[in-house]
Amino acid sequence: MPMLVGLATLAFWLYCLFDVITTPDQESRNLPKLLWAVIVVLMPVVGGIFWLLLGRPTGPRAPRSLPLPERPPRPAAPKGPDDDPDFLKDLDRRLRDED
Repeated sequence: MPMLVGLATLAFWLYCLFDVITTPDQESRNLPKLLWAVIVVLMPVVGGIFWLLLGRPTGPRAPRSLPLPERPPRPAAPKGPDDDPDFLKDLDRRLRDED
């Protein structure tokens, strides 16, 4: 049981620390981002709770990465030889030539 509590505390601390680090500087509330990181590192549980309640940005976040450029649609390729009209025509022509 103590090991489970320790793992949960570690996971919570890592989540809060990652969240502080990835939050843009101008979006952290009440204190500068660097000070929030120090608080979360020095006081894992209490600092994490303070970060979530007092420092974390409210509302939806802006996307952190640029959107991928749209690719032009690729032409539909035949799924198999029997779906390719040119192949079927060629096959029909070869079968008639053999007769």
